[in-house]
Amino acid sequence: MNESASEFWLEARVDATDMDVSVLEDWLFAAGALSVTVKDAVGDDELDHAVLEPLPGEVRLWNNVSLVGLFDKGASEQDTAEALEQSAADVGIACPQFKIAHLRDQVWERSWMESFKPMRFGHQLWICPTATEPPDAKAINIRLDPGMAFGTGTHATTAQCLEWLGEQTINDLQPLKGKLVIDYGCGSGVLAIAALLLGAKHAWAVDIDEQALLAARENAITNNVLERLSIGQPELIDGVAADVVLANILFKPLMDLVDTISAATAIGGSLILSGILENQMEPLRMRYTGGFDFTAARASDGWALMSATRR
Repeated sequence: MNESASEFWLEARVDATDMDVSVLEDWLFAAGALSVTVKDAVGDDELDHAVLEPLPGEVRLWNNVSLVGLFDKGASEQDTAEALEQSAADVGIACPQFKIAHLRDQVWERSWMESFKPMRFGHQLWICPTATEPPDAKAINIRLDPGMAFGTGTHATTAQCLEWLGEQTINDLQPLKGKLVIDYGCGSGVLAIAALLLGAKHAWAVDIDEQALLAARENAITNNVLERLSIGQPELIDGVAADVVLANILFKPLMDLVDTISAATAIGGSLILSGILENQMEPLRMRYTGGFDFTAARASDGWALMSATRR
């Protein structure tokens, strides 16, 4: 049976190294990718999985992973290839070698089900897919369907933010009680939802991707926190100063948005910067040091999280 190209999504795969992951993410998004996933570089079959948290003692080799950009249903291979070539010029790199393949809806959904399992972060915080029963019904459980948006906890950058949030529950199941929280670059909304379930009074989930905002809204409804969550484009937080700002995006926008992110963080408030590589920590620290005291950093799988307090 002949199948129309409009029935398929397109995915572009490119091999990654420790020096180019962030640049390749920029390149794929600039070409119009709806999401970017880091996967095991085991080939082009359907059995490769999204990269999860490294096991204790595991050394993750970046030349064994690939980045996969997901492009809109109905896009042509030729148009996507041309967009990738143009975006390489736009971000100032030689166009990497890439492979484009078709991806049916049901294949994409199945791949998420295979790789997305319940995960614990800290003492009492769990992320559970909506189709799976929580392992601990008494814990703080976030029921999540990522939809087309980034953010399940399987990627090291999201996991680091969730670990930071989860660690706050060791002595208090509502460590953010009464606080205001901004999730900047919210993706699926998982960080904002986690903050609300940890007691935050109100949260703002902002993103430039409309698919992310839709996913965040649906996930907020599933977790019964929509009435305490504002969702929208970044201008939504104009004039807001939050007690906690979580910015899990990429190095370049974090550098560019220093004024916006600083203004969004209340005096004495906590700023969490993630989505960066370890070798990007020092220039980012220098960029923000005028208004923040950095208190701690952590790294996992080559990715880093930095935390600071607003002076």
